[in-house]
Amino acid sequence: MSSTRDPDADKRLAALAAVAEVEAGMLVGLGTGSTARHAIDAVGALIAKGMRLRAVATSLASARQAEGVGIPLLDMADTAAVDLTIDGTDEVDSALIAIKGAGGAMLREKVVAAASARMVVIADGSKRVARLGAAPLPVEVVPFALASVRARIAALGAEPMLRMADDGPYRTDQGNAVFDCRFGTVPDPRGLAARLQAIPGLVGHGLFLDEIACAYIAADGVVSRIERPVQ
Repeated sequence: MSSTRDPDADKRLAALAAVAEVEAGMLVGLGTGSTARHAIDAVGALIAKGMRLRAVATSLASARQAEGVGIPLLDMADTAAVDLTIDGTDEVDSALIAIKGAGGAMLREKVVAAASARMVVIADGSKRVARLGAAPLPVEVVPFALASVRARIAALGAEPMLRMADDGPYRTDQGNAVFDCRFGTVPDPRGLAARLQAIPGLVGHGLFLDEIACAYIAADGVVSRIERPVQ
């Protein structure tokens, strides 16, 4: 599904729809990326109106933004459980399996998601896909293992490209490198996730299999809510 509307306007609509789930007293997980930034601003607006809540951030960039809009932050290292996490996504299918990590925070995002009672993702309509794979799949790698991990990913049929920044190889908030891997379509995301997790030195990947409970997708000014079916 694609949108002819300004994608950023749809991102904001999706974010506002998701932030409507925030209730007083919650501990909220704040995602990373261009869509999550709208959610952080909206949570800050709730606090400005008097709502009491706290948050954890999935990246240093999101933490800086949250502090700038007055959101009280806890350290995730001291936090075992989160009530609600709101984050963006690079792709999401009808089963709510997603590829995340364009913002480089997929490892921290997954840690926060795993600790969350509920995780929702927000996106414009271009991120909703029938099958994953148009977006590259990011994987986080300890620098010591770059060559060996690159070879093992290539053996799985992907083209791993080392992510670069203006001043050299990109580094995550943990100081690790990122390969953006093009697998083509991903017909078996669970199998691929298991194979990636078995590679020594690969410490995180952007496949989110069971973490997402709901997606808010905005296209042409209309927000659709997709809930994971109850098993």
